[in-house]
Amino acid sequence: MDLLDMMKGRRSIRKYQPTQVPREMVDKIVAAGLYAPNAGGGQRSMIVTLHNAELTAKLGRLNFQAFDRSQLIGGHVSKEQPSVIDDPTIQNGFYGAPTVCIVFVQKDFLFNVADAFCMVENMVLEAYSLGVDSCIVSRAEDTFKLHEGKELLATWGVPENMEAKAFVTLGFHEGEYPKEKPMKPGRSIVIE
Repeated sequence: MDLLDMMKGRRSIRKYQPTQVPREMVDKIVAAGLYAPNAGGGQRSMIVTLHNAELTAKLGRLNFQAFDRSQLIGGHVSKEQPSVIDDPTIQNGFYGAPTVCIVFVQKDFLFNVADAFCMVENMVLEAYSLGVDSCIVSRAEDTFKLHEGKELLATWGVPENMEAKAFVTLGFHEGEYPKEKPMKPGRSIVIE
């Protein structure tokens, strides 16, 4: 499949089946993240993968605790795949996904956000190419500022000079696959 067609076809999924993603697929998705472009080739990042639905659900609830509705700009994401913004009954920031990858980058590095989001984009595209559904979830820094989050970092052995920037949920969608949303006009200007 053409890469642009993949980009057009991929959707953020927020309703998952309980079926676990095979480890071989997860390993390929993680590798795609690790091979992402990174500032100066410094490789100042790492990925922690929770391939355990129970632990993923625990961290998803912790991620939801870090959600501050008062900080929202706008208030609607999707009717087909509602987010915590759309549906106040959702109490798990990972929407029941059985696997989550956490992207960590070096603290205080000028380009750490860019590095992180190059990684997650590679990961969600690789997931889509393998038939695995995904969603990029934020609130990573806030999740690990919580006491329970700090304890998890220590348990996992994440170095103190690293901070979480994003989550990538992985699983298989529940229900119908979401349709494409229309593109807003005026988002591209070409000057020759």
